[in-house]
Parts: sequence; structure tokens; C-alpha cells
Amino acid sequence: MSRTSVLVLRLAGPLQSWGASSRFTRRTTESAPTKSGVIGLLAAAAGIERDDDARLAPLAALRFGVRIDQPGTRIRDFHTAHHGVTGKSMPLSERFYLADAVFVAAVEGEHALLADLYAALRAPVYPPFLGRRSCPPAGPVELALRENARLEEVLKDVPWQASDWYRRRHRPPKTLTVLREKTADEPGAADVLRDQPLSFAAAHRRHALRTVVTTTVPVVSTPLDENRAHEPFDALEDENA
Repeated sequence: MSRTSVLVLRLAGPLQSWGASSRFTRRTTESAPTKSGVIGLLAAAAGIERDDDARLAPLAALRFGVRIDQPGTRIRDFHTAHHGVTGKSMPLSERFYLADAVFVAAVEGEHALLADLYAALRAPVYPPFLGRRSCPPAGPVELALRENARLEEVLKDVPWQASDWYRRRHRPPKTLTVLREKTADEPGAADVLRDQPLSFAAAHRRHALRTVVTTTVPVVSTPLDENRAHEPFDALEDENA
């Protein structure tokens, strides 16, 4: 029997943008990384071409989850562009981003496939980006490869990954929000999002619906959080809580 493992990613950068329903000149972003965006990042690292649906399929079949460690700030940019050949001005577009956000994303599946993807992230064929090519990560995205593990366990056990500056300004929250796919036999209702990648080919990019279950997990802090410098307004925050 093949082993089930979990590949863990830390997605952090000045800007991220994870669109699931962008159309025409308004390019929105979800509040957390999408499965299609993360699978696209992994496929790029592995050198899978956009129109290679056969090689994409095993990656798309991985079960996906993401934890919001640092929610960031949603910002809007008015984007201008010119045609590369004619020089003609293109339509003005609105593009939305998440600034200063940090997420822990994870995919669960067969160990051999995830080991190959982990190696690809350490020496990528195409560089990773956080939803759009204009959004490079602030550092390596590969965090860990956990053998004989489950998605829920890993998203609960990984220590809080917020940026150092954010930790100095904020107390560790009591819980973190997790957005994950249901298991095949898991009871209960779930939301759906058109975010299951079927093809990344430019001529016929296609996505199906996937499930999204929202839960919370307790924060696993680090020594940096425990030794956080005293803030004179902490007492006032406690009184107003």
C-alpha cells in the first residue's frame, strides 16, 4: 500500500493574488491561496507545460488545505498596459492583491509524487510565484515533507508562520482559520468553489467545483512569541477584550 504524505508550503511575499472568479478587466483575489494557484505553482516547479493535462491530473487530484497565519491587507491597483506589437493602449483594469500576508498551504497524496514535487521546489524548472507572475515569494516556499501524515494534522501542528515584524506587533492569536477539502467519507455540509484545475492551457483553461470546509486550529507558538517584548498598551487591550 502506498504511503500518504503531506507537502507543506509557506506562502509569503510583499504581494499575493489568488483569483478564482476574475473576469474581463476586474481581477479579484480570494482571501487565501486557491488550489488552482498552488497546483499551478507546483506544476511550474516540476516543469509541466500549460497544455500537458495528463501530467497535471495527478497534481490536481491531491487534497488541498490552507491556513491563514497572517491575513494581510487587500489593496487595489489600476493597471495599464500596451500591446507588445502594435503599442496600442490596452483597456484599464482593476487588480486586487493581498499585501504582507502569510499562509501555510498543504497538499496530501501519494508519497513518491510529493517527494518529487518537494525536490522540484528546491530546484524549480520555472520560478514560483504567488498567484501572478508579478508576485514573487519572499523566500523558499517549501517548508516540509511529512511522511505518513494527514492534512488536518499537519495544518494543526505546524508552528505559527507569521512574519517577524508581525509577531513583534501582535500577540499570537488563540486560533487560526483553516480552509480545506473534505475527505471522501467526511459527513456534513461544505461550501464549493470553482477552483479544481482541469486544464491550464491558454486556449481552454478549465476548472471544476471543489469542496471547502472552514475550521479553526489552536496556535502553536515559538520561543519568539513567548519572549515577545512587553507592549505598554497590552493591559488596555486586555480590558477592552
